[in-house]
Amino acid sequence: MLHEWIGLDGFNRLSDRQAMHALFECCSSSIWARRVAGSRPFDTRDQLLDRADRVLAELPESEIDEALDGHPRIGGKADNPSSQREQAAVQSAGSDVLDALAEANRKYEEQFGHVYLVCATGRSAPELLAILEERLGNDPETERRVLRVELAKINRIRLNRMLGPEE
Repeated sequence: MLHEWIGLDGFNRLSDRQAMHALFECCSSSIWARRVAGSRPFDTRDQLLDRADRVLAELPESEIDEALDGHPRIGGKADNPSSQREQAAVQSAGSDVLDALAEANRKYEEQFGHVYLVCATGRSAPELLAILEERLGNDPETERRVLRVELAKINRIRLNRMLGPEE
């Protein structure tokens, strides 16, 4: 990301390329980043967040899959600083919980064909494991709806982090 915090005015002043890069750091869907960046300028933070939600809701499933590619397994190695921060509580879990998460992740990926995505911020490893096990009971259509809701939550957290404190 360009800066730790850029603020809404700073985001609005970025070049299209810089804005798309900053947005791609929040969500690895190039279409999402392009459409949100192309909607600038935003008068308020809420306008940006609402636009980000609407664009996400309109994305085809193939683009949601692209967005998922930017997310590591829960309990796995997170290369990106945002994912590391979001999964901080998981990293301190005991090996029994991490092993159970790895096994449940494997089952989930086998069943649904993609990584288990959940807004992990502020949640413990046992809590994330319980959510994963519950979601294994979903049918594929229900799970895709749940996944989009979780992705929207993650995007909002990352966008707010990019913008920094309210101005």
